[in-house]
Amino acid sequence: MKKIVQIENVGQTFETKKGNFIALRDVDLDIREGEFVTLIGHSGCGKSTLLNLISGLTLPTSGVMLCDNREIAGPGPERAVVFQNHSLLPWLTCFDNIYLAVERVFGDKEGKPKLRQRTLDALALVGLMHAETKFPNEISGGMKQRVGIARALAMEPKILLMDEPFGALDALTRANLQDELLRIVDATGATTVMVTHDVDEAVLLSDRVVMLTNGPAATIGEILEVPLARPRDRVALASDPVFASCRGAILEFLYQKQLRVAA
Repeated sequence: MKKIVQIENVGQTFETKKGNFIALRDVDLDIREGEFVTLIGHSGCGKSTLLNLISGLTLPTSGVMLCDNREIAGPGPERAVVFQNHSLLPWLTCFDNIYLAVERVFGDKEGKPKLRQRTLDALALVGLMHAETKFPNEISGGMKQRVGIARALAMEPKILLMDEPFGALDALTRANLQDELLRIVDATGATTVMVTHDVDEAVLLSDRVVMLTNGPAATIGEILEVPLARPRDRVALASDPVFASCRGAILEFLYQKQLRVAA
């Protein structure tokens, strides 16, 4: 399978009033096309920093980062980001929030009918055609996140980057959106990198789980392959021994190996 992202010996240091803060060191990771990868670790381990490096919102202090064999030198439409905060413009409808991104990416080469159809297709993909004319303050938190996902997918990115997109939602809404994301990823084959604190979420969604060591100077501690067939059913997986084994391996890393190191 083709490597879509290559991260080689990457480090990230931030200048602070108290001196240099080493957030990440010696990070090596390849992400394959069509793969779903989650980044997990304790708070302060650099998960979001690594995601920002892939997105181009932050540039590394050292090392090499490539997307589709080209150096990542800044943000680009081939890498779409969904944040924990939905980041919708409150004065625009759901349709217009998505259309704005579509127009930015495709406006120079496509007419308005095609741009409108792209927007409608994205709304349909996340099941929000009925909310086309609603404003963000008229829909639920879960629906706002679905609009954010639709906006990102409407850009037809090579990589979908998600920074704890369901972290602020209640448990039931979160579960519904996880199932929705599973469906979307299966339908589109999108390469996805997602930050999460939730072990069950990581196993449910991922092909691989990348576990980071504690910060500062965090790095990749272990990478777990998740050999569960797709499509995935959360009810069936609840009693699946492979799911339980993967879950146990992550918990052992987070709450035994890393806590022992911290102690």
